[in-house]
Amino acid sequence: MNTTHSRHRTAAAALAGALALLLAATGCSSKADGKGSSDSADGVRTGPGVTAKTIKLGALTDLTGPYATLGKSIVQAQQMWADETNAKGGICGRKVEIVVKDHGYDVQKAVTAYADIAPDVVALPQVIGSPVVAALLDDIDRDHMLTFPQAWAASLLGKDSVQVIGTTYDIDMISAVDFLTRTKGLKKGDTIGHVYFEGDYGANALAGSTWAAKKAGLKIEGQKIKATDTDLSAQVSALRKAGVKAILISAGPAQTASLVGVAASRGLRVPVVSNAPGFAPQLMKTPAAPALAAMLNIISSAPAVSSDLPGVRAMVASYKKKYPGSPVDSGVLSGYNAAELLGADLKKACASGGLTREDLVKAHRSQKNADTGLGTPQDFSDAGSPASREAYVLRPDAKADGGVVNAEDAHKAPGVDEYLSTRG
Repeated sequence: MNTTHSRHRTAAAALAGALALLLAATGCSSKADGKGSSDSADGVRTGPGVTAKTIKLGALTDLTGPYATLGKSIVQAQQMWADETNAKGGICGRKVEIVVKDHGYDVQKAVTAYADIAPDVVALPQVIGSPVVAALLDDIDRDHMLTFPQAWAASLLGKDSVQVIGTTYDIDMISAVDFLTRTKGLKKGDTIGHVYFEGDYGANALAGSTWAAKKAGLKIEGQKIKATDTDLSAQVSALRKAGVKAILISAGPAQTASLVGVAASRGLRVPVVSNAPGFAPQLMKTPAAPALAAMLNIISSAPAVSSDLPGVRAMVASYKKKYPGSPVDSGVLSGYNAAELLGADLKKACASGGLTREDLVKAHRSQKNADTGLGTPQDFSDAGSPASREAYVLRPDAKADGGVVNAEDAHKAPGVDEYLSTRG
């Protein structure tokens, strides 16, 4: 039992002290694991993170690391949701509070932050980073802590308490290959380059592109990189030598900018398709902007924040008013959407008489057509399956909110169902 959890126990009486020692010896805490619930004055079952007056949610985010801009957007969007919710009377007669912890994209810091925050919150509407979520999976599962990662690796599926919102990286890359064959003239025998991060993100994306390429009679030329690699000149040279007709990239914004900028400067002007985490609107203010506008498309489970969907337009207008001067990027939409979905889960749990962690997970898994008006409907009933199989195609536009516009509306690429059936 870690010392942070111990600080949250009292030993005012001998019996309480003995119980604390027993719990420490068995390696669990009734407060941290979501058990030991009680009924509040209004008859609603409560547990960690919920009192008669408040519902506390947690955010394990990156405010100082490589995804700091994204983290700030998500935090602000979810705080805006909490403020709007509280202005309408809260949820289940309680005010919503969000406790934010910055891990700087450092897994060990995230593990420590989780141990610190876990006893005092009922759910996590935000955890940034596949490596972070992977390190916390066992703790989250033990604690029945409903968690919405800002990460989309298929390896995060299969836990009742963990919900990947939208599609996973492999599905997006199947959509990318379909997009290239439909719109960019790729045909059997052609080679597609795929530059990808080592780890769950890149491996999952590569699994999708490899499967789709084989079905289409294409070849994949893979180039694995590290998150610290920001000059992709060597990778571009290798892909040019391989004669690629298009390139997929599953990395971060810095890598996308380098890849596209170097490729354009060396005459390798081929279509490039990125997973959503590989783009940030700030790229459209760099020297790579013209090449990005000409060569790049992005596959995303969420629409562009410049979308004309009424819900998106209303959310963006509210965000600009609340946070003037802050960029409106994909993090704003994904963060607000996650908060809205969690709010719906809390309301459903309350209506069923309980706000314990177990009650919240049960309410969440009963949602088969969750629709916030901010994208595609979500099916949360099967923890082992993606919540959506439909993806948007976006393209960069420096003049648009978020630096992108919708190029194609959400749709399910041919082969997605077959691929998922082969994955069990």
